[in-house]
Amino acid sequence: MNGARALRSVEEHLDAVLDAVRGCDVVALPVEAALGLTLAESVRARVPIPVFDNSAMDGFAVRFDDVARATASSPVALRVVADLPAGSPLDPPLGPGEAARIMTGSAMPTAADTVVPFEDTAEGLADSLGEIRVLRAPRARGVHLRRKGSDLAPGVEVVPAGAALGAFQVGAAAAAGVDVVRVRRRPRVAVISTGSELVAAGAALARGQIPESNSLLLAGLVADAGGELVLRTTVADDDDGLRPALAEARSRGADAVVFSGGVSAGAYEVVKATLGPTGEMAFASVAMQPGKPQGFGSLDDGTLLFGLPGNPVSAAVSFEVFVRPALLLMAGRAELHRPMLRLAAGAGWTTPPGRRQYLPAALDRRDPGAWRVVPATAGGSGSHLAGGLAQAEAFAVVPAEVDRVEPGDGVDVMLRA
Repeated sequence: MNGARALRSVEEHLDAVLDAVRGCDVVALPVEAALGLTLAESVRARVPIPVFDNSAMDGFAVRFDDVARATASSPVALRVVADLPAGSPLDPPLGPGEAARIMTGSAMPTAADTVVPFEDTAEGLADSLGEIRVLRAPRARGVHLRRKGSDLAPGVEVVPAGAALGAFQVGAAAAAGVDVVRVRRRPRVAVISTGSELVAAGAALARGQIPESNSLLLAGLVADAGGELVLRTTVADDDDGLRPALAEARSRGADAVVFSGGVSAGAYEVVKATLGPTGEMAFASVAMQPGKPQGFGSLDDGTLLFGLPGNPVSAAVSFEVFVRPALLLMAGRAELHRPMLRLAAGAGWTTPPGRRQYLPAALDRRDPGAWRVVPATAGGSGSHLAGGLAQAEAFAVVPAEVDRVEPGDGVDVMLRA
């Protein structure tokens, strides 16, 4: 990856990264402990959903033929012979002219085929035991009845392998009788920010010093990608701190180490100067803006090393484009990329010649039927505009061949949520 002469495409660099990824270990976990993890094997239903025929309404389980002609002027009287709250194991027989009071979710009597809601009887819940009068005939046999297995049958896939287990997926798996799932553990990630000018946020600043923010930014992005942060530290622009920090990351079982800073063409590029000559990392210039200087490598044990630029916007973009897909692949995720929309530009902006632009962007939602994308800050995609990231909820992705975006132009937008 010698980028001193020619720019490498984003796709070429990403392919090199993904080719080096090894999947994280597969573990079996109780479904309630697997929230946020990625399925290594699909989840299949152990029981049908619904588990049994049940009522979709509070009312009465009836035989359709008994009430098919009921009207307000000619109501049908039925005798209530059973009461079926949710969870009742009873299956009462129903003869002609008989009904069972039933609550939503209760198992339907085998002898019944239709539910009459309380609202369709003369007195409703207030007079629902003894004798009732049905004022409105059901529109068809089987109304307000949920059939066993009508949602899922046993053995049917509930959640596919490669899917993240969110709240909906965990709930669906449990509803299907699944108590244990096989997932990949979270990727373990170390974040090492480099720069002799960096001091802790809130500390008094001497001339030439700035608050350190990249490690916090990247730690948040690691968590957002489903990773487990095992180390967050800052080192100066010399090898004395970088090697021990890397050793500590490895001792903590890091699957990936993310460096920020020290990868460009300056005189004090500690990551490049330390890990480049040994062949542990290689460095390239990628045809993107921001984020042109990139470093990447892998150690003998498979630990991935990412070298990201030090400017905050560059670091954020580089993580989104290269590190996040790698972490998702480690975790076993089938879909590695953020969702994309095609939106009209709500303002015009300049683009860098010959490089794909990733512009921190906000969404103008004033017209719900026609969202527009606008720059998050007046400074555009300047790599130093750390404050503007607070307003960024997406990245506008502009091809290298586009010279300028004009208001109304269609733009690809990478959503961050």
